[in-house]
Amino acid sequence: MNSVLRISLDTSPEQAQRLVALQQGFAQVCNALAPLVQQTRVWNRVALHHLAYRQLREQFPEMGSQMVCNAIYSVSRTCRMVFQHPGSPFHLSRLGDRPLPLLRFADSCPVYFDRHTLSHKAGQLSMFTLDGRMRFQLALKAEDEALFGSHKLREIVLARAADGAYGLSFVFADPDAAELPAGPPGAAQPIAQAEAEIPEYVMVEEAV
Repeated sequence: MNSVLRISLDTSPEQAQRLVALQQGFAQVCNALAPLVQQTRVWNRVALHHLAYRQLREQFPEMGSQMVCNAIYSVSRTCRMVFQHPGSPFHLSRLGDRPLPLLRFADSCPVYFDRHTLSHKAGQLSMFTLDGRMRFQLALKAEDEALFGSHKLREIVLARAADGAYGLSFVFADPDAAELPAGPPGAAQPIAQAEAEIPEYVMVEEAV
């Protein structure tokens, strides 16, 4: 069972523009990686990293090494939803021998962070952007602060709402939950039922 802590960010117009630029840059990395997935049928995170990391770092130097890793994670995660979830119309069993569809990520796609690209300490949030770190003051409840010490942080996601406001979601794993084995590169990974719907920021282009 996961716990999710959602935090709204009070951004100035200049900060919001920096986050828009980060979102667009993140989507560009994802879209540069998607054709490789289509060609190779590889979306295991580790295997995909070995295939694409060096080229992506050269192609997108402004993103930094860890944010490129986070984009690889985003593509791997999305491919599991599209190609492996039993309820997906693009599940591998339905595609058969046909070529994989091509995934396209909209500029509105969420940005995934990790402890290297986003840190939280003493009520202050420090976040990677394309032109340096951005800092926010946070006033968290005691029970929310406690999550960081008692639960394993699984994901940090930046997303933009329909009204243009930005927010962060911190996804924590239950400390008593058993870890699932990762499996060999290319292997089908279990995926939660909650991830059934294909995200609205992903367009699936079927091969002709």
